[in-house]
Amino acid sequence: MTASNSVSTDKKGAIAITGATGFIGSTIARHLIAAGWRVRCLVRSLPRARLKLSCFDQLDMVEGSLEDSSSLRKLVEGCRVVVHCAGTVRGAHVHHFNRVNVEGVASLVRITREVADSPSFFLLSSLAAREPHLSAYAASKKKGEQQLAFLAGDMPWVVLRPPAVYGPGDREILPLFRLMEKGVAPLVGDRRSRFSLLYVDDLSAAVCSFLKQPAWSQSIYELHDGHGGGYSWDEVIAVFSRLRAKKLLKVQVPLSLLSVSAQVNQMLSPLLGKHPMLTPGKIRELKHLDWVCDNQVITEQTGWQPRVDLAEGLRRTMGWQAVKR
Repeated sequence: MTASNSVSTDKKGAIAITGATGFIGSTIARHLIAAGWRVRCLVRSLPRARLKLSCFDQLDMVEGSLEDSSSLRKLVEGCRVVVHCAGTVRGAHVHHFNRVNVEGVASLVRITREVADSPSFFLLSSLAAREPHLSAYAASKKKGEQQLAFLAGDMPWVVLRPPAVYGPGDREILPLFRLMEKGVAPLVGDRRSRFSLLYVDDLSAAVCSFLKQPAWSQSIYELHDGHGGGYSWDEVIAVFSRLRAKKLLKVQVPLSLLSVSAQVNQMLSPLLGKHPMLTPGKIRELKHLDWVCDNQVITEQTGWQPRVDLAEGLRRTMGWQAVKR
């Protein structure tokens, strides 16, 4: 898309955010507050939100869900910017992902256009959307982007496609780092594969960088931690090992074994009522060799640059003190 529209940066207006109790959304909410914005959040449960959010008392709260149009109207009314972080990464079947990642986007875009005052829309997507054929999750993120582009009209919007995001509070990558801290480094997938990473504070800073721009160009941006060409798992393990000054035991985890587990997860999901992380689609994502992205466009257009490299990100994530040399 090439249209360019103004986005108000009047900090007297409010910013609406979904997914604020999640790992990424809560970090973005804290950064927005620190930047001087009034932040209004959609939460499923006020008591649980109070427990999860350290900045709870500084936020305006709307209790509801993406499936509740009345709560969405309350969320976006009077807001100049909507930051949509809510999404699901877990599910056994297509409809689990589509309900949140596609239909949720469509509902919020429609109501934002109807209710909000000259709004701008910010969608946090995923690098997985670049490869929608790999999994139901990847396809749903791509379809969510397409819903935004189709329904937005002349409303300014931005889509960010981050790679794997990590930091304190992460529930997806942190368990792997904890295992590595104990001396064991599992190797999953093809060792030729490369992937980009991004520390959560840098992602939040990227969101804030767009709010300083006089215009948004209805575009999709990728971003990473500044390590060009991405990483292999061997390189991540080497950084980890150097920081801890100890050698890690590398254990190759056969994809054939994980594939069997993924099939079992998918079959048992309806019976157990749980949405598994490991599915056949996730296995295809793990087999994919290229999850590397590029910062050039976002840096040229916003001036944003990552500040946290992998070594510093690991220190912050694991709560390590920097080693003085």
